[in-house]
Amino acid sequence: MLKVEHIGIAVKSLSASIPLFERLLNTPCYKTELVEGEQVDTAFFKQGETKIELLEDKAPGGEGVIGKYLQKRGEGVHHIAFAVADLKAEMQRLAEQGFTLLNEQPKLGADNKWVCFLHPRDTQGLLVELCMERAEP
Repeated sequence: MLKVEHIGIAVKSLSASIPLFERLLNTPCYKTELVEGEQVDTAFFKQGETKIELLEDKAPGGEGVIGKYLQKRGEGVHHIAFAVADLKAEMQRLAEQGFTLLNEQPKLGADNKWVCFLHPRDTQGLLVELCMERAEP
């Protein structure tokens, strides 16, 4: 793993949370994006090398992955993402080490990334995302 790529934070409303994080981090939101496959709206902030991703559920009835997370745990840290040089190789390495992958193949994520998540039961309750820059958007 190369570095912490971003910290994902589940929020009820991007419209309420973006101004809060702009004030908190003293930087503007530089990008919003809908991740259709996950039915999640995202907003990104960057301060130095640190990136924060806000996640809002867009699934009907709040039944998407973020909506269910919010119902169970409320707003807060949802995941930590690590940048990797070769996502498929890292997925294979971690599977061989006994980690449970939540997706068998890399899938499209936000911010021009290929992603894979590890099951929290194998990482002491922390949802871990592995991500790698896509060659083209």
